[in-house]
Amino acid sequence: LDAVLGGGGWDVGTSFEGPAAPHQPPRLGKTVCYVVLAVLFDEEERVLLVQEAKAECRGTWYLPAGRMEPGEGIVAAMCREVKEETGLECQALTLLALEERGPAWIRFVFLARPTGGTLKTLEAADAESLQAMWWSGDPRTLPLRAPDILPLLDLAARYRRSPPHPPTLPQELPCALLCLRLLVAFANDAGHLWVLVGTSGTPHLPVVVWGSPRAEPRGGLRLPVQRLLRDQLALQPAPGALGLLGLQHCAGTGADGVCLNLLLTVPAPSPAAEPPEPAG
Repeated sequence: LDAVLGGGGWDVGTSFEGPAAPHQPPRLGKTVCYVVLAVLFDEEERVLLVQEAKAECRGTWYLPAGRMEPGEGIVAAMCREVKEETGLECQALTLLALEERGPAWIRFVFLARPTGGTLKTLEAADAESLQAMWWSGDPRTLPLRAPDILPLLDLAARYRRSPPHPPTLPQELPCALLCLRLLVAFANDAGHLWVLVGTSGTPHLPVVVWGSPRAEPRGGLRLPVQRLLRDQLALQPAPGALGLLGLQHCAGTGADGVCLNLLLTVPAPSPAAEPPEPAG
């Protein structure tokens, strides 16, 4: 529990709550797509932007981003994409956000800082990007590839002003599947707190498989969570806030799985309520 709450990780093991695990593990470039995106600022509070070279969005601006390659670590992929698209070396500071469209598409958003290199100019344009620049103005005045980076810029700026959590980076622990480790908390107004614990074998935080990229390509994070609450606690309402405590992934192990360590709260129906008894 301390490791997960501290942004660390823990061995996933082979025992899962809920439905049986899919037979086919996720494979980068085949059944899953992992994307990395970086937000970097310089000493003058300017943000690093990239001018796209792809035909469908040529000339527009975006944050450095791209797909992870098979056998590549998450942070290593982020650093590679920044180097290829901007010419700069960088260091990851913290994971800012995780975006998903079900288990088939996940984007890892980082706050990073430049550590060296030379800013890419039009003379060095290639298939990765046309150029990069440090931008101090309102990004909405630029022709953007997509406006989805605007909330991420706001998130990064807020984190720099007042970090809501300590720096959190992916932990290098292997995971064969896409799964969720759940810290399910139930609290009432009397100040009592309960945490859901799996009792099969050594007591542990529940771990559920996050669908199958082929069977549920767009099944969001809440589906397996709601399934667990329904099956184990007979709860039909959606859980409260979902928070990402950390994630686990290890490159070069032959497994492209990721374990997300999530915190969620189950609202108490009354001030002195106690949580329902788990099934079984």
